[in-house]
Amino acid sequence: MAKLDYKRELKTLYGPSQKPVIIDVPDLQYLMIDGRGYPGTSQEYWDSITALYPLAYALKFMIKKRQGVDYTVMPLQGLWWADDMSYFRENFLTGKDAWQWTSMIMQPDMVTASLFSEAVADVRKKKAPVSIDKVRLERYSEGMAAQILHIGPYSAEGPTIEKLHAFIEDIGYIKTGKHHEIYLSDPRKAAAEKLKTVIRQPVAKG
Repeated sequence: MAKLDYKRELKTLYGPSQKPVIIDVPDLQYLMIDGRGYPGTSQEYWDSITALYPLAYALKFMIKKRQGVDYTVMPLQGLWWADDMSYFRENFLTGKDAWQWTSMIMQPDMVTASLFSEAVADVRKKKAPVSIDKVRLERYSEGMAAQILHIGPYSAEGPTIEKLHAFIEDIGYIKTGKHHEIYLSDPRKAAAEKLKTVIRQPVAKG
């Protein structure tokens, strides 16, 4: 049985270089859960992860068994923002306790609302993650965005973010929407200096 690799099919979105570019992000479907606080100290953030991954794998195996289609579970992503977005962008690496976030994992269109509901019930019964009932299946339209690949620790993203923002300003665009990160590497398996993270910022023409 062939396995679909959406990272390969959506290479423009999940395989950027360390040179900033402008892309158009299509409307996609995600498992999503919202919260607040710095991920390094927020129990709510880690509770969200322990709900998202079992659900993503439950859906994968349900589709494989029933439809004969296998696919790779997509990487964790995060939308990050604050009530004052101008302050957030200028002080991304400070004031972390005020961060608001949406953790999410992209889902193929084969995942329907009814299948999602069934998977939630199954995961709730077998694993009972505390945040399972906060997860939703929803489409997200990001549109035009600038993005770049960051290699290294999450705590060292600052210069990469500054490079991306400078690129946006240099080409006469303005920043809109929420700061977006895609975690291509598993921090449990990869050394911190080798972690790969997509940094994305929605934009509009100035």
